[in-house]
Amino acid sequence: MKAAIFTVASLSTLMLLTACATAPEIAVDPMAVDANFPPSLVELNFESHGDRLNGHAYLAEGEGPHPTVVLLHGFPGNERNLDLAQDLRSDGFNVLFFHYRGAWGSEGTYSFTHVIEDVASATDYLRANTETFRTDPDKLILIGHSMGGFAALQAAARDEHITCVAGIAPADLGAIANAFDADPASAEGFGAYSDTMQMLAGLTGEAAVAEIMANRETFDTRTLAPKLSGKSVLLIAGDKDASVPPDRIHVPLVAAYEAEPGIDLTARVLSGDHSFSWSRQELIDTVLDWADGCR
Repeated sequence: MKAAIFTVASLSTLMLLTACATAPEIAVDPMAVDANFPPSLVELNFESHGDRLNGHAYLAEGEGPHPTVVLLHGFPGNERNLDLAQDLRSDGFNVLFFHYRGAWGSEGTYSFTHVIEDVASATDYLRANTETFRTDPDKLILIGHSMGGFAALQAAARDEHITCVAGIAPADLGAIANAFDADPASAEGFGAYSDTMQMLAGLTGEAAVAEIMANRETFDTRTLAPKLSGKSVLLIAGDKDASVPPDRIHVPLVAAYEAEPGIDLTARVLSGDHSFSWSRQELIDTVLDWADGCR
């Protein structure tokens, strides 16, 4: 009987040790932080063309100045990638996250043109408040998801001081305009979808489709290549993305940017849907590896 008990106890111990040996590594928070400049989250708002935009900033530990990411959400902004923001902060980056005009309680009315303008207002705000946020004004980085990726590329093309920009499954409204021409039913579907966006003040489906069609050339991210020369560009696609299909959006965009020799391009296709639901860590690692070269 004692031998049987000993055997069971030994087996249980062996199983416990094996489980511990094969368990995934658990991240451990630092035991101490800089007492004068600890990591923090700061609520804020700033003005864009007369309207107040709400947001918050993840501030990295230390006196800095820190490279700072402007993290841009999509349309309407259900996936906000705040896990990425947290990891960027842990890696020494500040992160500003905000809502565009008319989005999620920010003042004003929502439009795609306003989104691009609001990104410029955000970078102006950071440059005007470098001491408050311990920000390096020469190292501002734009990272956007979906419509935010579209806005990041558009804003970077307009700002010669932005040298690093990333699009995570970035939309291409020029390509969408072409799709509307080829399939009018898709325009009707997009309009109907836009009409459900009660969190985007002032937006109607009719206005959204009309704005895309009226700005099809300006909104075509492929044509931005010459204005992105001299910049580091990261493009990430999900192989199962039904919202921004890689073959229709990512592949042509990569080809256009590869044809511009001045662009330092990094292009990746990861396993994932539009929100990279089952590959979050791979997405974060990809962005962090690229961002390390933007310090």
